[in-house]
Amino acid sequence: MTGRPLRHWLLLFALVAMWGSSFLLTKIAVTAFSPTNIVAWRMVIGATMLVILLAAIRRAWPRGLRLWSFFLGMAIVGNCLPFWLISWGQRAIDSGLAGILMAIMPPTTLVLAHFFVAGERLTPARVAGFLVAFAGVVVLMGPEVLLEIGGTKTALLSELAMLGAAICYAVAAIMARVGPRGDALGRSLGVALLGVVVMMPLALATGEAWTPRVGIEAAIALGLLGLFSTGIAMIVYFRLIAEAGPTFMSLINYLIPLWALVLGVVALDERPTWHALIALVLVLSGIALSERKARSPAR
Repeated sequence: MTGRPLRHWLLLFALVAMWGSSFLLTKIAVTAFSPTNIVAWRMVIGATMLVILLAAIRRAWPRGLRLWSFFLGMAIVGNCLPFWLISWGQRAIDSGLAGILMAIMPPTTLVLAHFFVAGERLTPARVAGFLVAFAGVVVLMGPEVLLEIGGTKTALLSELAMLGAAICYAVAAIMARVGPRGDALGRSLGVALLGVVVMMPLALATGEAWTPRVGIEAAIALGLLGLFSTGIAMIVYFRLIAEAGPTFMSLINYLIPLWALVLGVVALDERPTWHALIALVLVLSGIALSERKARSPAR
């Protein structure tokens, strides 16, 4: 599609699969766990997996106050806060509206990267590409979904929570690029451990850390959230941002709705509608436009 290495696209689509599945897994987990509980335990599971992996390959632990301060900021802004906002927000709004609200993350990242990341310029072609891709998400979800914005007070607060999560992800992507350097595994482990330090005391203080008699589906969903959507996903996330930049990584929020569409076709034998096919063309065209033009030499 563009001059980017194939490795970048493979990392991006791997992240799409892991994070795209997290919305469904969260929807299942929230039937048995509170939002605070979900975030605390997915961080515990993810951190445990990363500690075992680090020990298995005998990699040294990250060191330095500046580095661990960065980990704390990433744990709060990039994990704990958005995870909680999404878990809380998904209780009152459907997945279609959630997908549209989360799709503000790429343009927000684009603007922030222009000011804070060298080489990530806000070009007209790149803006046009992002707008075309955003239009594709709206078409996919159905324009009528936009009429749900506002609604009841509970729905409005849930919508604001999803918007807040999207903005957190955008800010975290910039932090990950401009923060202290380090290997992806070490950074992922530090962020996950401090995520546990932040969230588990909150869960214990509210009496939500332990949830007896949990259904098997909710328990499996929470386990998958911790292992794949948190632990492994963080390694891919840090590597992708280091290699390709935050703006490219942010395209994930345009591709996640398409991932949900593909899952429906493959797993549920659903037939894509005409507006889904139009949305597919718009999203992929927007991504191709922003990538191809963004890499052209300036004149």
